[in-house]
Amino acid sequence: MTEPKGSQPSGGDLNRRDFLRSLAGVGGAAVALQVLDQLSLDPEQAISSYEAQIQELVYAEGTNLETLDVLERMRVELRRALQKKPEERRWVMVIDLRKCVGCHACTVACIAENKLPPGVVYRPVIEEEIGTYPNVARRFVPRPCMQCENPPCVPVCPVGATYTNEEGIVEMNYSRCIGCRYCITACPYSARTSDFGLTYTQANANAEGLILSSDIADNYERASNFEYGREYPREGRNSPIGNARKCHFCQHRILEGQLPACVTTCIGRATLFGDANDPESLVAELIASPNVMRLREELGTEPRVYYLT
Repeated sequence: MTEPKGSQPSGGDLNRRDFLRSLAGVGGAAVALQVLDQLSLDPEQAISSYEAQIQELVYAEGTNLETLDVLERMRVELRRALQKKPEERRWVMVIDLRKCVGCHACTVACIAENKLPPGVVYRPVIEEEIGTYPNVARRFVPRPCMQCENPPCVPVCPVGATYTNEEGIVEMNYSRCIGCRYCITACPYSARTSDFGLTYTQANANAEGLILSSDIADNYERASNFEYGREYPREGRNSPIGNARKCHFCQHRILEGQLPACVTTCIGRATLFGDANDPESLVAELIASPNVMRLREELGTEPRVYYLT
């Protein structure tokens, strides 16, 4: 069997530099399995060891980030950004429409990550048919919250439940929200929805002898939501039920050094994320491209989601 490029076993040992470069690249999965087998590490130890060695490779040995897989490069840049003060960071998302295949993996990943109920979608993928028959094609436009720098949803909230935090991310405080839905109306991108407390299993039959009756199957859907770094139960005054909800760039993941769920699950590497205030970051490089655009710029909302066309 041919060894993955960059992996050079010798007497049971691996060249560490080549191992790291391979693990960070497209051949990483095969190399990782070899290392796990040789080192007999449990998953947590393996991940911790891998992350520590990647950091050492990047910082101590000065590896060019462009040689890393794009996901690993963004994660390294993310952790570098977290070393700065929150107000010094400017999180942006770049979506390459040329690479999006309309698989909706980002939508599904977002629903799973944020445990979204029916009717609440943070990241829909808008489909559009372009051309004239018979020469037609489909175009896909993922549409998360734009995280506007001048968000029209903030000033209309009568109780201050919608606000911009110190990192520039537009947050929701479910404890304050009164469900007036002014913010939903004010958003020019239709990026907000209301949580009506529905469950995917509510129409299931509930009778003795069924393997998954509705009172058991929806236990997961009744569990707490974890957003904005806080726990929100699915019942009571602090619940998201009855309130407006929106994408938040997976802030709970960002603060732990992990990329948003939609970024890591994009099969075409079409969704990119990082700190635009870092001139060496991938996103800073991309938003300077001549083929970049933002939705409805004429409104002056200054969205932080950029599209490559």
